Amino acid sequence: MANNTFYNEILTEHNIHPTHKYELKDANFTLEGVNPSCGDDIILSLKVENNVIADGAYVGDGCAVSQASADMMLDLIIGKTKEEALRLSDIFLRMIKGSITKEEHEELEEAGVLEDVAHMPARVKCAVLGWHTMEEMLGEGRTEVTATEGF
Repeated sequence: MANNTFYNEILTEHNIHPTHKYELKDANFTLEGVNPSCGDDIILSLKVENNVIADGAYVGDGCAVSQASADMMLDLIIGKTKEEALRLSDIFLRMIKGSITKEEHEELEEAGVLEDVAHMPARVKCAVLGWHTMEEMLGEGRTEVTATEGF
């Protein structure tokens, strides 16, 4: 019960007072992520300098899980290298599938509260939307993604 309360408090806080929900004007990576099964839609923007994610933000609409997960993800990846961010994404996605170590879970910080989403199949795509968008944006040796890609 305490974990469920903690989950709800963090989810609610990231929805009512998101840290990173705004338009990032000087982003050099921007990509839209859409969950066609429910209509969740985010536009993720990152400012990457010297291979480090210097800043990040998102705009969009969707359920509490998709919006809070994107906000928590940005809390976690800002200040990290692209490779570190992709590694954290891998851990998060494996967590949703139920296969990470205790140490890996701790690396996810607040995003770790979304672990129980694995037991809610309808919410899995919501939780992973921001993470998949970030992976698509930074993966495969990309050096920059323009605002027109992904729309």
